[in-house]
Amino acid sequence: MGMTGDQYGEQLDALLPQGLAWPREQDARIRLLTRALAEEFSRVDARGDDLVREANPATTSELLPDWEAAAGLPDDCVSSGQTLQERRAALISKLTEVGGASIPYFIQLAASLGYTITIDEFEPFRAGFSRAGDPLAGENWQYAWRINAPGTTITDFRASLSAAGEPLRKWGNELLECVFSRLKPAHTVLLFGYVD
Repeated sequence: MGMTGDQYGEQLDALLPQGLAWPREQDARIRLLTRALAEEFSRVDARGDDLVREANPATTSELLPDWEAAAGLPDDCVSSGQTLQERRAALISKLTEVGGASIPYFIQLAASLGYTITIDEFEPFRAGFSRAGDPLAGENWQYAWRINAPGTTITDFRASLSAAGEPLRKWGNELLECVFSRLKPAHTVLLFGYVD
């Protein structure tokens, strides 16, 4: 936490030389000058604290457009305006993403985007391996997988994560479908199953 204007003023007053030319009364011109300088020093000090907060993608506000430009955001998958919370989540996801093709990777990716999902894989029906009641699927089903997600994902307004003017709630799954369709292995078929 930075110093206040009064603290800077006391420091500046302590640095002044002694003598009649340097009066210590509150209304003396030199004291008015040191108080004005002290307020500016305090403002600059506070902006330094702001810079530390802006250096973290999880807490950035003012530098968020710069962070997004460096990370190649906003994503082409975003069709409507995102909330501050969603923009930060997308940025952190993009910066920490290591890639992968496993089920745990895609479940974690969905969680970083604000979705809770499960994934089903399909296998072809094979005599001697499959059991009664297993789905009758052909050979091509081994390349299909289904994302099971809530019918609609709700993003709530959250203090310190959202900004003034944003909606208190936002609904939708289009981001999930777009991101997964872009990142899925090329030889696979992706299906989405929504349940309430």
